Amino acid sequence: MKHYSVMGEEIVSSLNIKSNGTYVDATLGYAGMSKKILASLNDEGLLIGIDQDAKARDYAFKELKKVGNNFKILPINFVNMKQALKDLNILQVDGIIFDLGFSSPQIDENERGFSFMSDAPLDMRMNMENSLTAEYLVNTKSASELSEYFFKYGEEKLSKVISQKIVDVRKNKKIKTTLELVEVIKSAVGANYFYKNHPERKIFQALRIAVNNELEVLEKVLPDAISLLKKGGRLSVITFHSGEDRIVKNIFKKYSEVDEIVKGLPDIPKEYQPQIKIINKKPIVPSTDELQINSRSHSAKLRIVERI
Repeated sequence: MKHYSVMGEEIVSSLNIKSNGTYVDATLGYAGMSKKILASLNDEGLLIGIDQDAKARDYAFKELKKVGNNFKILPINFVNMKQALKDLNILQVDGIIFDLGFSSPQIDENERGFSFMSDAPLDMRMNMENSLTAEYLVNTKSASELSEYFFKYGEEKLSKVISQKIVDVRKNKKIKTTLELVEVIKSAVGANYFYKNHPERKIFQALRIAVNNELEVLEKVLPDAISLLKKGGRLSVITFHSGEDRIVKNIFKKYSEVDEIVKGLPDIPKEYQPQIKIINKKPIVPSTDELQINSRSHSAKLRIVERI
């Protein structure tokens, strides 16, 4: 199975791995980065991988077994990470990574409905046990609700036009497949705009984010991740969407500054002091070489913080 980890070397090296440390890959996927982390650990170290995608977990297990045995895989959404680690009696860790892009195999598995390049049911679920699908959203939400998704999560300027067209089309026939939706988008915006701007990319991204509640769970989990770090522990996050990056940047800023309530006091109580320091003021982006190897990496940004 072909899989390429965007900025894999950069994110693993950002952790400053201790061979006996405990590390969490909160977005295990197909274990591209986890294999690198596990290879850096001795028998006292531990890797914990988290993924809600059963197919990814099965593949990752086999890949990690080739490297070592000191790992655990948790079948959960990463928003539940803190409680899941507590259940394992793990209260602090040495490093956590989030790779918020969805993996190439998921895009390439036609039946998952993530890709606008081939025909498939409009699904887009990361966790196949969840009931909410892209088909449900496309066929039940109002034009204004769809437009909000497309603008907020996809930053598509013709969101209202596309949303209204979807509502008009579905009055006569449900939109059930990826290519049916692509045709609706194309008819809404016209061929010239469609081929020049590729709005289908943005619409599919927006639906995927909405189906999997991606931005909301990210906002919830980052403070938990910060609280789990030992002193000197690192948290590294790769984003692929401006909405994701904005959330990461704002939360890192909040937790790296003195609380506004006590700013200016000569003696600041411990609970109001910064919890992290930002390692890279500007996000790290893929190298020219990497962009040539993998075009899907072009929007990636890596931000790193350290617990103080």
